[in-house]
Amino acid sequence: MRTILITGPGGSGRTTVAAATAQRAAGEGTRTLLLSADHTDTLGAALGTGTGPTPTEVAPLLTVWRPDAVDRFRQDLTAFQTRAANVLDLLGAARLDAEEVTPLPGAEELSFLRALRDAALSERYDLLVVDLPPLPQALALLALPEEMRRYLRRLLPPERQAARALRPVLGRLAGVPMPAEWLYETAARWDVELAAVEAVLTDRHTSVRLVAEPGPAGTDAVRTATLGLALRALRTEALIANRVLPETVPDTWLSGLLAQQRKALADWEEQYDAHAVPHLGHDPHGTDDLAALAVPGVNAAPAPVEWPVTDRLAEDGVLVWHLPLPGAIREDLDLIRRGDELVISAGPFRRIVPLPSALRRCTVAGAGLREGELRIRFAPDPDLWPAPGR
Repeated sequence: MRTILITGPGGSGRTTVAAATAQRAAGEGTRTLLLSADHTDTLGAALGTGTGPTPTEVAPLLTVWRPDAVDRFRQDLTAFQTRAANVLDLLGAARLDAEEVTPLPGAEELSFLRALRDAALSERYDLLVVDLPPLPQALALLALPEEMRRYLRRLLPPERQAARALRPVLGRLAGVPMPAEWLYETAARWDVELAAVEAVLTDRHTSVRLVAEPGPAGTDAVRTATLGLALRALRTEALIANRVLPETVPDTWLSGLLAQQRKALADWEEQYDAHAVPHLGHDPHGTDDLAALAVPGVNAAPAPVEWPVTDRLAEDGVLVWHLPLPGAIREDLDLIRRGDELVISAGPFRRIVPLPSALRRCTVAGAGLREGELRIRFAPDPDLWPAPGR
């Protein structure tokens, strides 16, 4: 299945563009699911039909789904109370009724990621269009699976579970209780679910489309978003310039806005696969308006993305790691090696990347930013690399 992630600054029209993208794909004969994080049902207004918490077919080959985070959280909590009934009864804990449950912070994001995983694994559809939250919430959401898996591995290393038979003995020797089996089982279950979401996001058939209004604010948002996506190995497939004014406008204040849009569009066309979407003069509503906003090329296969670029051997015998970071500024970059990991900070974003086995036996010999690519030089450590002839 192909997956298109659509996001942009708040108010940029990303939900409407997502609806137009999905409608066009369905009209071309592609079985399409439109998954939305929209709260106010802007999606339903654009489609001209209501949307709900369950997948609903709103047109031939077009299904829309707006997951209900509150309901999903209630179901998960109810299931947990059922599994832990014996423990809760032993502790004398009072059960929570479904009516009194409200989502905890982060529950909505996790619920949406699980819906994304379920949608991507479905065999009923050929294309998944995802209407993500606005930036920067979308960038935080896309980083969540990898970050949570890293936390789980650090707090509850899977290899320690293998020593569960020795846990009572270790507990007596250490004088402290050892983590219970159910804790490891819960961590393992979460790791599997998060890995499935991460696999969808990093799949070669997944790409991102940014939606922004051409202008200074839109340009800054796009530059920041492109850098954040690149750091997460997500490729910006296309940039949708939304609400573009017609070339002929009255000689009023609109002419200044048009000149501003033209400059932004010219810059975008040099850096991105940019597509202009016209301003309709009113809020889009219904299939005819969406048809006017659709961008072609939905069914084209995205170019494969590789991050980092395969290690290359430099002339002086060092290994060079190439990390694509378009839009990065040298002064905003920071690089720290910590054990077998590399901590990369780029502007407001940070990612901790595990080093390949070959580079773990090297020392960092330098780094530089060139042509939108961070190039890190690694010199083999003679104490860790075998000597020639051995």
